[in-house]
Amino acid sequence: MQVLLLPFANWDGSTHMAADEMMLEAAIAGLASFRFYTWSQPTVSLGYFQSANDRKTHEGLEDLPFVRRATGGGTLVHHHELTYALALPSGGHWQPRGTSWICRMHELIGRSLRTWGISAERVGCGEERKLGSVLCFQHQTVGDLLLAHQKIAGSAQRKSRGAVLQHGGILLSCSRHAPQLNGIVELSGVSISADSLRQALEGQLEGAFGWTLNRENWSACDLEQIRTIESAKYANAAWNLKR
Repeated sequence: MQVLLLPFANWDGSTHMAADEMMLEAAIAGLASFRFYTWSQPTVSLGYFQSANDRKTHEGLEDLPFVRRATGGGTLVHHHELTYALALPSGGHWQPRGTSWICRMHELIGRSLRTWGISAERVGCGEERKLGSVLCFQHQTVGDLLLAHQKIAGSAQRKSRGAVLQHGGILLSCSRHAPQLNGIVELSGVSISADSLRQALEGQLEGAFGWTLNRENWSACDLEQIRTIESAKYANAAWNLKR
């Protein structure tokens, strides 16, 4: 199966969310794609159904730039993390029955972390826990990746016309904006850079899923589409404050 591996990017939140939505639109048209990214500045992202006021419930978050995701879930503080986005067309060979893509991706992340001697575990059915009211990484749901009983990786999905967009974050270290959330370095004593983890994950993607990765740069058309989506939604106050 041919999958486009898009370039690593370090953009702001509205641009990233627009790029992820562009990937979903391409998946609806039959094109599978994958990318890794980091954030150009500490950013809060709200789940689609959250109130914009939720970011005010934790000290220090209200003053950060924020964006509303197209996916659900709780408040995320994007700072010291590696984020990924996966967009797959409809069809059984892309989305076979059985293990979800969230669990598949988290298994791959866990396998990559073992390169550094880090053993993470996935949350199983019946093991869900809610340790806070707003922050997503205090909600432990099925498939989430835990280290020392704390969440270090979580993902969310959006589906449209049979295609699926999945994006998720891997918490590398604690952010001063969310000091209650420990990352991999605090929980394991091992410091991993976003770029090192990205390379380890890219090295496993083909073998794990039977993909053939085709590396491509962003085209002028891609970038124009991202700008259009961003302007209409994610950089638009009406979208971000809609709830």
